[in-house]
Amino acid sequence: MALTRPITLNKAFSCLNRSVQEEEMMATLVGSDFTCTGSKRRNRNTNIVTRFMSSKVIGTGFSRGTQLPGGLLQERDKHAKWHGIPVLLQKLYESSHPNSDLSHAHSFLKVLSSQLSMEAMSFVTEDRKSAQESTFPNTYTFDLFGGVDLLVEILMRPTLTMQKKMPKMNDDLVKDCLSVLYNCCICTEGVTKSLAARDDFVLFLFTLMTNKKTFLQTATLIEDILGVKKEMIQLEGIPNLSGLVQSFDQQQLANFCRILSVTISEPDIGNDDKHTLLAKNAQHKRNSSPSRAEVNQGGFYWYSCNLSSSLSFVLLLKTLLPNFPPAVTILSIPGFIERLCKLATRKVSEATGANFLQELEDWYTWLDNALVLDALMQMATEEAEQSSTESSDESSLATSPLRHRLPQSMKIVHEIMYKVEVLYVLCVLLMGRQRNQVHKMLAEFRLIPGLNNLFDKLIWRKYAASNHVVHGQNENCDCSPEISFKIQFLRLLQSFSDHHENKYLLLNNQELNELSAISMKANIPEVEALVNTDRSLVCDGKKGLLTRLLTVMKREPPDSSFRFWQARAVESFLRGATSYADQMFLLKRGLLEHILFCIIDSGCTSRDVLQSYFDLLGELMKFNIDAFKRFNKYVNTPEKFQAFLTQINSSLVDSNMLVRCIVLSLDRFENQTEDVKVMEVLSQCCLLSYVARVENRLSFLFRLVNIINVQTLTQENVSCLNTSLVILMLARRKAKLPPYLIALREKEYAEKYPGCLLNNFYNLLRFWQRHYLNKDKDSTCLENVSLCLPRYKLSPAAPCCS
Repeated sequence: MALTRPITLNKAFSCLNRSVQEEEMMATLVGSDFTCTGSKRRNRNTNIVTRFMSSKVIGTGFSRGTQLPGGLLQERDKHAKWHGIPVLLQKLYESSHPNSDLSHAHSFLKVLSSQLSMEAMSFVTEDRKSAQESTFPNTYTFDLFGGVDLLVEILMRPTLTMQKKMPKMNDDLVKDCLSVLYNCCICTEGVTKSLAARDDFVLFLFTLMTNKKTFLQTATLIEDILGVKKEMIQLEGIPNLSGLVQSFDQQQLANFCRILSVTISEPDIGNDDKHTLLAKNAQHKRNSSPSRAEVNQGGFYWYSCNLSSSLSFVLLLKTLLPNFPPAVTILSIPGFIERLCKLATRKVSEATGANFLQELEDWYTWLDNALVLDALMQMATEEAEQSSTESSDESSLATSPLRHRLPQSMKIVHEIMYKVEVLYVLCVLLMGRQRNQVHKMLAEFRLIPGLNNLFDKLIWRKYAASNHVVHGQNENCDCSPEISFKIQFLRLLQSFSDHHENKYLLLNNQELNELSAISMKANIPEVEALVNTDRSLVCDGKKGLLTRLLTVMKREPPDSSFRFWQARAVESFLRGATSYADQMFLLKRGLLEHILFCIIDSGCTSRDVLQSYFDLLGELMKFNIDAFKRFNKYVNTPEKFQAFLTQINSSLVDSNMLVRCIVLSLDRFENQTEDVKVMEVLSQCCLLSYVARVENRLSFLFRLVNIINVQTLTQENVSCLNTSLVILMLARRKAKLPPYLIALREKEYAEKYPGCLLNNFYNLLRFWQRHYLNKDKDSTCLENVSLCLPRYKLSPAAPCCS
């Protein structure tokens, strides 16, 4: 199965046809003997230039650079410094025909591999020099003369046989083919994309993962290819996916998670102008069917049809085809989630001391230069070979002789790198359509108690450095494995707790009893989720996972990159129906004072961190009179209160949900005039008094309406619209809406721009109706926008701090 790449041939020929003198030289090489595809001998009296031009016209003739005469290649090699690669490729081609002895072909490939691997090593150690600044003639020449296509052909040849028993290729030959392809991918621009365009080859690579000896080379190449593939592959297209995954040992499964994450993650589309809510709504109308990522995660796949969006059509299909098969998904693979939980919670032996810290920093430097890849591959290969003769569970990894020869710091780094991938996959699944099913599995397999047991010794060791700069939410950055691990852990907690009753698994039995006592003391019923929590699945030990997180959160230095994610993780515990007991549990641990310190006194300037703390403060104080009392006690001077207001007013996009929380809480408190405690706080709290003044509410309303319009609405700033609606709905409830609208009109005239505010707000309202009253959404959308809820749903694109 020869692959024709005319562009490559044109380039190859241009290297030969550099001058008239060289053309004349080629014309003299008429007698050069060579064999074409299918061993059909060509007319020796034909000028090679004429033959090449003829092949482009009539479509027959040359299909690869190695079909050029050997003498010509050798002669040109002296001037072009090809290092004999075209000649070696020609020999490789001639010795790799079907039914030939591939041992000779392997010997030629080994020579080629040694030349290309040196360039690949040079590439990864050039201090991140871009490919445009570097030239790698060996890999370029290899691809130029059809080497990449030839290796693909050799690898896939067993799939073309008609025999029932597929011929088996030598494992070392397969490994060398894969290694050379990977070296070409990282050194030569365009190779990875050309391989990614071949769906048959991409799916074929998965079949090579069944062989433990070629697993890592295959997984590395697949990961590289999928990273540039335009269209996501469908897991159902992988032959025997369930059997493949079940055959993996624990180490292979962890490596497979790197590949899996690409197939189940929605692409990161960002929040720029091209991805406004208006654009997303239009895209949704054009294509309302589930994305490939959703199908791969576990959603049912209905074959595309013009009527597929019709509810009646779906009901008809379910009636006629009650056993309509779901797509092949990872959730349907027996034992998959359980094994991931074991990988995530597997313990690592502890190491301490100054020497260990220095050793760990050295490994991070090594990792940053990408040199560690070969070492990890070699280590994993030897472990895989041992596990093939021993047990394939996690104990075989821990007892591998190679692991005992490695430094303790390297063992920890190795384990952390695996856990990052596993936590990432679990995080994506927790945000998918099958969230409840995943939640049930994670609870059953005790993921949260297992992570709690790892917290002090691995996840948040006391001696871990935290002096890293703050990275933006969507900013690409290079992080050490330990930083990535911490952030991925926090994202997992956020996804696990967000609007789900299983959030109480983050506590231990003693802390659950504390919540019950708070409810009893306040004479309010316990929330149903707390009552229904299975106490055999909660955290062990003296502290639950949430309490441990609060402890490290309060110790973080002001410029720590973890503050944003810590605040998001704690905030997710409070999301949903407001629970007084949950709020008091956190208030008793000094969370409110910590947040106010960070906003007012810490000198923090990161908009992302401040936004996360504003949102967390809103959830913590919502409808809680004790929280407002504590606020007034901390913000006890005019200077502090002014500093707090300055932070709020500096960016309403960041702080508007806190404003919404205060407005909603004030409305509730004003309806509780019979409560002495409430009336006392209302009269004393500087924050409630400030928001109670109509002129201040109008000031917020003017700016909220003015900073957005339909064309610029995104998932990030749509909360400003929702907050402005809350202010107006509460005014309408008190029969004070006309004065607010009149004030908006007067503001327009004062700005000498009649209609700028009201017309813009009218357009926003019309869009709001179309967006939130969409027939495929239920009433919870409308309920959520009236509460202090997250303004966006984080979409994990990569296991780092971006």
